[in-house]
Amino acid sequence: MVGVFLPRSTREERARGQRNWKGVSFCRRGVGDAKQLSDHDSRNAVNMKLPIFQVDAFTDKVFGGNPAAVCPLDSWLPNAVMQAIAAENALAETAFFVPCDEAYEIRWFTPEIEMDLCGHATLAAAHVLARHLNCDRPSIQFLSPSGPLTVAVSETLLTLDFPSRKPEPAVAPPEILTAIAQAPIAVFKARDYLLVFDNEETIRALDPDQHQMDQINLDPGGVIVTAPGIEADFVSRFFTPQASIFEDPVTGSAHCSLIPYWSAKLGKDSMRALQLSPRTGQLVCTHAGDRVLIGGQAITYMAGEITV
Repeated sequence: MVGVFLPRSTREERARGQRNWKGVSFCRRGVGDAKQLSDHDSRNAVNMKLPIFQVDAFTDKVFGGNPAAVCPLDSWLPNAVMQAIAAENALAETAFFVPCDEAYEIRWFTPEIEMDLCGHATLAAAHVLARHLNCDRPSIQFLSPSGPLTVAVSETLLTLDFPSRKPEPAVAPPEILTAIAQAPIAVFKARDYLLVFDNEETIRALDPDQHQMDQINLDPGGVIVTAPGIEADFVSRFFTPQASIFEDPVTGSAHCSLIPYWSAKLGKDSMRALQLSPRTGQLVCTHAGDRVLIGGQAITYMAGEITV
């Protein structure tokens, strides 16, 4: 997952376009020019069929990494419909995108809320475009609530270009420390709380008390636990209080803070990372000033259509 809840006042519908997945021509409207499907039209659309893909991101094996649903659209659906689709999918995130000029506008929904940034679902969306929808560009640009996001495409790797969110020293709420039941050696915060431990074994063994952690509302954000790795440069796990999926399998956006932290700590810009959820994720990380590069593989689990 994971990103920042978007206030209602910022949830304006963005640009739309005519779809031409084979290639070449996309609508060249400006932001907000195209008309979204109205709530009335949506309620009266009988058996409206939409393509859907389910992709495991940051892994080369199905049942690994972080699953995301991806719905390519001709034009934006009403917010309530996209939220309902995400709830029905019951995955950490569902990504929706529409063509706009030579880019794609993208939005992400958890089963509960819309997010401002999500790494694994962006990786999944780029995978769908490159591997299924014949987008043969070397890089794919998404227009998002967090600004332009670029995904470089190679034969084996997809690399996200995301904003850096350098964490600063902080004091963790007592509910987090009680739930973790293990004292970190340092605490930081950007969007998420970042708890640093001294070794990988500690991260693997952590068994947070979800009920205790659910007593605190961290919207926006979650809790990252991290330590130096044995085979990777660093390892992490990610927990989201009050969410339907408590431990996120692989959290691309959390690495917006992990990468600048570990780059400074280890004195290197290029790193390998593991997220140690039961599904496990592998990430290739680069610190690039005010940006971070987050590389990974992806594999399609399902392709089909939904009827709404």
